[in-house]
Amino acid sequence: MRFADSLLLRLVLSAALAAAASGCAMFTGPSKSAQPSAPAGAAAPPAANAASSPPAQAGPAAPKVESEPPLSPAVQQAFETARRALIAKRFDEAERGFLALTKSNPELGGPHANLAIVYRHANKLPESVAALERAVQVNAREPVYYNQLGIAYRMVGQFAKSRDAYDKAIALDPNYPLAYLNLGILYDVYLGDSERAVAQYDRYLALSPGGDDKVKKWVSDIRKRNPQKSLASRKEQE
Repeated sequence: MRFADSLLLRLVLSAALAAAASGCAMFTGPSKSAQPSAPAGAAAPPAANAASSPPAQAGPAAPKVESEPPLSPAVQQAFETARRALIAKRFDEAERGFLALTKSNPELGGPHANLAIVYRHANKLPESVAALERAVQVNAREPVYYNQLGIAYRMVGQFAKSRDAYDKAIALDPNYPLAYLNLGILYDVYLGDSERAVAQYDRYLALSPGGDDKVKKWVSDIRKRNPQKSLASRKEQE
């Protein structure tokens, strides 16, 4: 998943997020809204077909999304055409394709989410936020959409909403590393809360089997800035 986040060197992340800096994220399936009968917070089974497959996710432990009935071949083809245009950075073509799908199939989350990425490339940040808000309205059980919404809110300076969106992503998938990482960055860089930042970074690292040297360095830097607090936090566990 690529993030549009070139404002700070701090956000040049590990290999899992290196591609993120350009902002060219993609959601690989149109994704219908989740079935209302699913229990809140339950882990979703793997997708059963291309139409309902989870968004492409670089890095560790991509969250899963509910299996759904297949969409029509015409809708899948239209989505794939727009997705390929986005991959090729033909943003005008991608925008037309995803926008048409949001109108013909407004119940699908993927076109709204991908349209938000196109808008982000065009620096149309309010439009990007609105598209992601619509994505989570029609599919309130997709943690990747909330993670992207958190980034979008952060980019327009709505830090409280950004935090809430990341929290929602984590509530939906407690093992979603990138949501913890992004929440840590929000606390660290934008909210000035080093203690909470470290907690989120630590959780991200615990969920990242390959490790992440950059984030480890951030944690080390924070603890050096607050040596007494760091020492005080080292308590035995009963």
